[in-house]
Amino acid sequence: MLWGAGCVSTPENLASTSAVDQPVGTVCAGGVMPPPAGLSEVTDPALLETALGAAGQGKLCAGKVFVVEQPVTVYRVWDSAKSYTALGRWWSFELPEGPKSDYRKDNDICPAWSALNQMSSCRLKVGAKIVVGPGQSAQCKCFKYPKSAVNQVFIPNDTRNHHVDVEFCTSGVDWP
Repeated sequence: MLWGAGCVSTPENLASTSAVDQPVGTVCAGGVMPPPAGLSEVTDPALLETALGAAGQGKLCAGKVFVVEQPVTVYRVWDSAKSYTALGRWWSFELPEGPKSDYRKDNDICPAWSALNQMSSCRLKVGAKIVVGPGQSAQCKCFKYPKSAVNQVFIPNDTRNHHVDVEFCTSGVDWP
């Protein structure tokens, strides 16, 4: 929690302040795990670059681009106060589990970015391109999450421009 202009140490942020970050393209905490059936690796440098982040940005530390050949289920935890984030860019192949503090650390999500109180599932559209890889570190207001070995799924959804690569989505349930 944050109080006033200062920061309060909590168990959630104390464990994550000792990471030493290196530039993108160097050592990550883990590698790209094999994706589920229905995806094939392709080359798309521009999409990969969009998903990769420098130290402290949260995005991915490393990644591979895949094209969807068969529908695959993905999961997203988002902020119900910001309904426009339901179809955001960061997803998982695995059903999200709590506690919320572990999920934040595993996926490098600062508290200011999302309340993480709703969970939805969707299917990836056939033909969509996605990026999969381990998380980059995230610099939050008063602490830092280190790089994570947990693989995340970057889907280049852009609802403002009517581009969404998921379909058959659930409306969302309280999470965790």
